[in-house]
Amino acid sequence: MSKLFTEYNIKNLKLKNRLVMAPMCMFCAPENGMVTEFHIMHYATRALGGIGLITLEATAISPEGRISANDLGIWSDEHIPGLKRIVDAVHGYGGKIAIQIGHAGRKSKVPGAEIEAPSAIAFDAESATPKEMTKEDIKETVEEFKQAVIRADKAGFDMIQLHGAHGYLLNEFFSPLTNKRTDEYGGSHENRVRILGKILDAIKPIWKDKPIEVRVTADDYAEGGNKAEDLAIMLNLVKNKGIDSVNVSTGGLVNVAPKAFPGYQIPHAKTIKEMTGLPVAAGGLIITAKDANDIIENENIELVYLGRELLRNPYFALNAAKELQAEIQTPKQYMRAY
Repeated sequence: MSKLFTEYNIKNLKLKNRLVMAPMCMFCAPENGMVTEFHIMHYATRALGGIGLITLEATAISPEGRISANDLGIWSDEHIPGLKRIVDAVHGYGGKIAIQIGHAGRKSKVPGAEIEAPSAIAFDAESATPKEMTKEDIKETVEEFKQAVIRADKAGFDMIQLHGAHGYLLNEFFSPLTNKRTDEYGGSHENRVRILGKILDAIKPIWKDKPIEVRVTADDYAEGGNKAEDLAIMLNLVKNKGIDSVNVSTGGLVNVAPKAFPGYQIPHAKTIKEMTGLPVAAGGLIITAKDANDIIENENIELVYLGRELLRNPYFALNAAKELQAEIQTPKQYMRAY
């Protein structure tokens, strides 16, 4: 049997296959951050299509922490019922679901919001300069992450993914290009990852037996920025605080586009896995069943994530199983096709 379609267990979470839907912002929530019917249909369709783990798009811990004014939110208890509808829909069609929670930092484009970051450095010439966060601001942000996790638990999510990638707030703390602080949150690897450690300390007692994943940018693609080895060093400093998996991506911190090709981020994931011993999810322009299966079978990687391919083909998993001649449980309504 294709290893892509073998079960995978992480803490108390059992996945039916190794395929993950990457978080992708839909930018269609109303300004109050509430779930819409589109969101429910969108995620349920990928569950019906056989994806083992679906990751909800970036969901903001505060109004000013949104990437755009049309992002989903989790800063209020009023968001819980809508988020639970997504969870119930995904579970109803045989999938498991994670939620990516985060703060956009200096990359927030919410009109009128006071954007903040570890240091007062704008993303580019067209972007506003953020306010440098005080220690009290950092403390409040840690509490916002904690409250978001409490709400995610009430909504029934199976996994938490802390967004530490793509140039958003946690990534800004991690990188020496965006973190010029001289206090205990800047300078050394230990200091730059300190905020993540505090968040993990705050949420681990709440999340208990369910897995916590951290998404990281493993290459800033700029001189003086982080490489995979830097992220591995930082993850090693806090992994005993409750990290169960690392979702490895690259780029987004500065306005530089990487040279992308199918599997271009796999070496970064392997470096982090080898240096930390943590399970990893990896991807990057994966569009074929063979490529996805080869990553699992040949690269010693636990999970493979797909993004845009799942926008084009919500039934990728069912089609991949047919192509790889893997025996899977298909929706009974679709069995005649497989």
